[in-house]
Amino acid sequence: MSLFSAVADFLKPPPPPDSVVLQAMERVCELVDPMLKHASGFEKQLAGPVQHALGYCAGLVASLPGPIDINRHAFANDPLVHALFATADDIDQMLGRSQAVRDFLAEPCSWESDHFYAMFAARRQEKKQLGMEQQGEVIRNDVPQRVLYFSGQTLIEPNCQLENTLQGLRCKALESLARTFHAHVEVLRHEREGLRVDAAQERAHLTELRGSTGGSAYEVGTRHLADLDGKLRQHAEALMPEHLLAALADYLQSPEPALHLTPVSITVDRLGVVRDPIAADFSTHTLNFPELTARDRRLHLAMLARIHRDEALEAVEMVRDQQHRFMLI
Repeated sequence: MSLFSAVADFLKPPPPPDSVVLQAMERVCELVDPMLKHASGFEKQLAGPVQHALGYCAGLVASLPGPIDINRHAFANDPLVHALFATADDIDQMLGRSQAVRDFLAEPCSWESDHFYAMFAARRQEKKQLGMEQQGEVIRNDVPQRVLYFSGQTLIEPNCQLENTLQGLRCKALESLARTFHAHVEVLRHEREGLRVDAAQERAHLTELRGSTGGSAYEVGTRHLADLDGKLRQHAEALMPEHLLAALADYLQSPEPALHLTPVSITVDRLGVVRDPIAADFSTHTLNFPELTARDRRLHLAMLARIHRDEALEAVEMVRDQQHRFMLI
């Protein structure tokens, strides 16, 4: 290649983003601030970071374990499923009360297969109690124990096709990133409004002090007002579309703090009592799972699940009957 050709190639404008990136950019701006699209250099500045975020979300979803079967048989035989629910009946309650499952089962596509996939999520909890424990040949009472249990069990993106579930989760992951940044923007706007109120009050206070004998108080108030005006200018600049666009691009280039999976390993017995992994025996099991940190900063166990359609249908009907009987009481 000649030097002239190399320079010409270097000076060529970058190719336009593909349709997937363009759609993702539209969605991000819709969730963060539609005015971003009017910022100078919008497409050029955001295309690369959005593409990077798409790849990160795809890798995050691909690292989810499973699919694991969640049903009564698994509750009896799989230590992890047994730990996820207090009783086998709680599996039916989760299925029957899930609006996502109800909506999915109402669609004709739910009959494409005898099972469907979804992301299972639940919050890990621990409680302290006093219980019995065998130490050598002696059984001791009132031994402090930690008990593992889970709450808020839910299913996300149910679909007969695993790839459709994964694609839905990838979209939700990108939306989670966008909503987190939007929350940051809303905080800035709220702070700006608070500064405006404070500045207006300080101006009114200075008007009262002007001409009075409180010279030192007037000087203090003047400095305070200048400080408030400076902070207002900073917030106003940060909220300009060009500055927001640059901040959003930096954020999407490093999405890990806002959305990530953390591996967890914990050893428990059949009753959920946390045990020392060094002293584990045939009565204990070590549970390994990832916890997802997302927009609300709460940790959720996350994995892919496989559910039998007929069991889900029965659970939905059972819960409906329970709710109907409750309304008649």
